[in-house]
Amino acid sequence: MKAEAMSFTFLGNEGIVKIPFFQRGYIWTKLNWDDMLLDLLDAQKSHFLGSLILKQQEKQSGKPKEVLVIDGQQRLTTLSVLLKSLFDSFPDEIKKNCENSIYTYLFYKKSPTDNQYYVKINHSRIDSRYYQAIIKSEISDSDYAKINDSSNRIQQCYKYYSEELKNRTLQEKQSLFDRLLDTENKIIVLIDLTEKEDEQAIFDTINSAGVRLSGADIIKNALFQKALELFSDEEQISNLYDNYWEKTFAADDEIINFWSSQRQTGRLTRDNVEILLHSIAVINGFFDPEKHVLSDLSQLYKNHIKLFDASNLELFLKEIAEYANLYRNKILIFESSTLYSFDDSLQRLLHILDVCEISTFHPFVLAMLYKHKDNETTLKDILQKLEKFIVRRILSNQETKSYNKKCKEFIDNEESIQFNITDDELLQGLKSINNKNASLLLFWVELFRRSKDLKQSVKELKYSYSLEHILPQKWEEYWSNVPN
Repeated sequence: MKAEAMSFTFLGNEGIVKIPFFQRGYIWTKLNWDDMLLDLLDAQKSHFLGSLILKQQEKQSGKPKEVLVIDGQQRLTTLSVLLKSLFDSFPDEIKKNCENSIYTYLFYKKSPTDNQYYVKINHSRIDSRYYQAIIKSEISDSDYAKINDSSNRIQQCYKYYSEELKNRTLQEKQSLFDRLLDTENKIIVLIDLTEKEDEQAIFDTINSAGVRLSGADIIKNALFQKALELFSDEEQISNLYDNYWEKTFAADDEIINFWSSQRQTGRLTRDNVEILLHSIAVINGFFDPEKHVLSDLSQLYKNHIKLFDASNLELFLKEIAEYANLYRNKILIFESSTLYSFDDSLQRLLHILDVCEISTFHPFVLAMLYKHKDNETTLKDILQKLEKFIVRRILSNQETKSYNKKCKEFIDNEESIQFNITDDELLQGLKSINNKNASLLLFWVELFRRSKDLKQSVKELKYSYSLEHILPQKWEEYWSNVPN
């Protein structure tokens, strides 16, 4: 890794600056654009606009050098649009003097003898056509007039700067243009990664401005960067992305919000998408909970797919999508309004895990839902075995440190689920049970009673009660034979 304070002119030394087509789109707004413009217009102060992380790609003979934008696409895009807005605001005579600079920093040639210029920053597919039109001056006056608050954000950015610059003197605009292209005006920190370096490790140590990539973003990027290596047909890659990622994780706001929402998992709070990807890694055996930590996850995914061929990658993407649909539909989120029924074995198990703050077995549950999705009887039997394993250990005050190992063992062989808790150990544990576990146990005992009582009309309950609500007033009728 090499980190260095640089001016915006670093672009002149790059060939293709690629924002992977599957990355999130441009999202900056007027507040961001205004802050940047006012900051840069102040010629009396030094400027620092944050960091930019680029990753060098393997150089292919006969092709221009290529780098991937790992982090910082928001400010990189905004700076380039501002530069183009400045250029477009100049009279024709000044434009002629600045034209070489625009071609140097915003365009590239495929070879020294090539007479054609190409836009240097290759934007993600969400924004590519809008960005290309701006940089190549392909926006007509009528198109410009139609840009409004519902238009693409890059279009909005261009119009915002164009309108703001109308209120600035020619001298102010020329001065700003010159400062942006002054090699001594070091406004960003450029972090240059080799193709072998792990960007996740960089994110763990750098607090960059803007919208930062998560571990899930890096895994997504790795998966589809691999697709770019393996598939020559871009339409085929786009179809893979649409079918196995876009539809699964970003089809609409409801789905996006679900995957970005957080759950408490033990001492940590994690996004649903991260919990899912971690579970898939455990199920597939390339994340070992006994020796790996969550910050290893993105690199472990990269290692896992490193030797994949096109068929392996497509199958893995399909598997991720199938696990994701199971997770979203089956791994329940419990709220105060949730009604519980004893007959729903999956809900019962997940609720017990939730109350006891045990997230270790989510990969096992997901693996069984996937493996036995066509055999409800087998699935129910396995879930009940795990429930007994957990409940008996909780009530007998057994340690939970071995659960990571047990989860892996159960995934490999579901028949290995053994209770190993005697009734005497259970009885001793019940004598010293804490309130939380007592409430949980009595709640499900009551639901069990209701499920068997044909006269009982209320079969479902919310998990919001006190012990007095559920312990029968004539308790001797039901509990007189319980040993002291």
